[in-house]
Amino acid sequence: MTAAGRDRNEPAAFATARAHLAADRADTLARAAALSRDFDAIVTANALVAVDDEHDPEGGSTAFERAHVATLLARAREHLEELDRALERIEQGRYGQCEGCGGAIPPERLEIRPAATTCVRCASAPRRPPQPA
Repeated sequence: MTAAGRDRNEPAAFATARAHLAADRADTLARAAALSRDFDAIVTANALVAVDDEHDPEGGSTAFERAHVATLLARAREHLEELDRALERIEQGRYGQCEGCGGAIPPERLEIRPAATTCVRCASAPRRPPQPA
């Protein structure tokens, strides 16, 4: 049995998780592409206008919009990496195993967060700063 409570040898054991991850990945790729287009449009529009953020009443909102889209794009790219790592864990037979304690990640958590790497207990535990050597 895997940490998620399924037989590792059963071919369909991770089929649902793989399908969720693939669908989430496709959605995230589409969102990242749209955000990239939005960011490029903002940059292009600003290049056509002599913008003085300090004195232009629109400058602050333009800078905020650019930063906001850049942050959303960065988050989408991070999420893609998380999804890719989850797909790798499926291929390696480690999907559903908590990276913190080695126990099972409940199927309900994986249903909500298919790329989860920790069980609820480990995810909720306060993080300790690294100890000096």
